[in-house]
Amino acid sequence: MHLVEIIKKDDFKNSERASLISDNETRQLVSEIVFNVIEKGDQGVVEYTRKFDKVNVSQSRVPESKILVAENQIDPQTKAIFETAIENIKAFHKHQIQTEWANIDKDGTRLGELVRPMDRAGIYVPGGRAFYPSSMIMNAIPALLAGVSSIAVASPPDKDGYPHQLVLGICAMLGINEVYAMGGAQAIAALAYGTETIQPVCKITGPGNKYVAEAKRQVYGKVGIDSIAGPSEILILHDVPEIPVEFIVRDLISQAEHDEDAQSILITTVPETAKAVQKRLGELVPTLPRKEIIEKSLKNHGKIILVGNIEDGIEISNQIAPEHLELLLIDESKIDCIKNAGAIFIGRWSTEPVGDYMAGPNHTIPTSGAARFSSPLSVRDFQKYSSIIHYSKKRLINQGKQIARFAELEDLFGHAAAITERLK
Repeated sequence: MHLVEIIKKDDFKNSERASLISDNETRQLVSEIVFNVIEKGDQGVVEYTRKFDKVNVSQSRVPESKILVAENQIDPQTKAIFETAIENIKAFHKHQIQTEWANIDKDGTRLGELVRPMDRAGIYVPGGRAFYPSSMIMNAIPALLAGVSSIAVASPPDKDGYPHQLVLGICAMLGINEVYAMGGAQAIAALAYGTETIQPVCKITGPGNKYVAEAKRQVYGKVGIDSIAGPSEILILHDVPEIPVEFIVRDLISQAEHDEDAQSILITTVPETAKAVQKRLGELVPTLPRKEIIEKSLKNHGKIILVGNIEDGIEISNQIAPEHLELLLIDESKIDCIKNAGAIFIGRWSTEPVGDYMAGPNHTIPTSGAARFSSPLSVRDFQKYSSIIHYSKKRLINQGKQIARFAELEDLFGHAAAITERLK
């Protein structure tokens, strides 16, 4: 039996990813945690840290001296990698900075938008086996470029009672000195509602496990969130016979190794490639360090879909709306037909990991079909927009009767009177 079966277009059914729907047990546990943190504040956070992380901490705030020391302990080669990534990511995200605008009409009316940064943001960085330094960079840089003046970082503590050294070191590199050794739903609750020592934030971003995702769902409305993230996904659209099979196989594995629920899909017009990829996955996966995770991911969620033409493949891709979409196509102008995708990688050298770490675009991308209605994390997520309405006397005289009548159509006579009083 193969790790991944080859199916044809007619056999494909786009089942909705259930990862965003939490189970009752998770919802109830998270609700209890959020309530207790609201009630107990710092004590509640400390108690849950002891319970879930098996670490005794007297307070969650990491001393600034510890953060500065962590930067100095990053070896030069690793620090150079981070510096290059930070430079590239900043260069890309600078193009997203929005500025205020206004249009002044001939009658003197001014309409426009003010753009302001959020006052305070919270960034969650996973710990343990799901630790990703890249996520720290990807979430912090848009907030910094947006002009957010206050940023709090939360990350679970290691055995020593502090977040991972690289999290602390990167915070220092980015000029962030407010870091808390706390994880899980309790960290999300503390950031959203505040405690005696933690000021509440306006928005929480960053990935996490199902408890973090559910906590973000429950605090949404009190604060903004980036998204309810599901497992990682990759979809490769392929019709170039000469692309090395190993390239495709390695790219499929790059997502499968994230999580047992990750999804890796190849859609190809080339039967020989489909068979070769299927065969090579069976040979390679048993030799890999994370083979158990990869095998479960590919068996449960992996697919190789054989289509008669690339247009059929694009149709399926638009249905799935993948997080990561790789285009290995003879005609790269087919990108014009792509409607739904989080990030699009074009050509054989644009393997998905370059986007994870170095290229510049954000790797916090909508999953589970959310690319149909949402976008990658950006500077815009940390900016707010206020409409400016400065009506002139002349325009109110010209349009006032229409406005008043509009209000009366809705039986809002007080609205109408506010207009007619000015027209007297």
